[in-house]
Amino acid sequence: MQGITGGQAQVDTERALRYGACIVAGVTPGRGGERVHEVPVFDSVAQAAAATRVDATVIYAPPLAVRDAALEAIDAAVPLLVVMAEGVPLHDVALIVRAARETGVLLVGCNTNGIISPGKSRIGGIGGVDPSEIYVPGRIGICSRSGGMAAELALTLKRSGLGVSTCVSMGGDRITGLRMADYARMFEADEGTEAIVVFGEPGTDNEQELAGAVSRREVTKPVVALVAGAFQERYPAGRSFGHAAALIQSAADTASAKRKALEAAGARVAEALEDIPRLLAVAGVAVPTAIQSRREGETDASPA
Repeated sequence: MQGITGGQAQVDTERALRYGACIVAGVTPGRGGERVHEVPVFDSVAQAAAATRVDATVIYAPPLAVRDAALEAIDAAVPLLVVMAEGVPLHDVALIVRAARETGVLLVGCNTNGIISPGKSRIGGIGGVDPSEIYVPGRIGICSRSGGMAAELALTLKRSGLGVSTCVSMGGDRITGLRMADYARMFEADEGTEAIVVFGEPGTDNEQELAGAVSRREVTKPVVALVAGAFQERYPAGRSFGHAAALIQSAADTASAKRKALEAAGARVAEALEDIPRLLAVAGVAVPTAIQSRREGETDASPA
């Protein structure tokens, strides 16, 4: 965990350890030899990687320091990077993403609140004080462009008797390391995931890429998508709402266009959170308390 001696990092470290995460080392330059919640602190990622096995790193660096922290982790061959900071300069993000892709490193974020596999482990601040209030183990994979909406999706599933295999907050910035389609392909390969739920919004072509992957049958498991932000289409182009990436520059950036692309590819598109369990049931997922019957006059032309 890079930046482990910072305030938020210390809070998240304590919560993650309590949840069962295996945090083997922290890194803060000049603080080597200290301990945070009994986790040893090193001066560099290279030192930490030489002293113990490192499978992932969470970067708690301020925006202008993220580039150097991420490149240090990539140079040390850490296979998974999770970058929490919002507002990292786009040029720095582009450089990090390129370096990660060239070396085969998986990069989550920037501007993520983390990853959680309920009942197993968590990375970052996702889940808050007690993740079990929202995230319960199950077989639905979640990928969300919003950290807050990731929690809403998980809670909706919980209330319907379903649970989550893994939930990823992919980040709300214009450029992210892994993209929505990448996560969907990972869920496709995961034996513990039966179906996929995604949250999208205006801006970027993440949802269109996912639609392409579904259409090409790279993703065959049921996909249910909630794409918010249609209200934004009433406002002048070029304004962002919420996340920096939620920016409409062309018709393809709108929530309406994304919904149409996903539906045309065979995904099921929810109008509201409460529709998600019903659509999963229509797709063949066993939903204990979902409304199994379709609305009057509803037809289902989408493939399972």
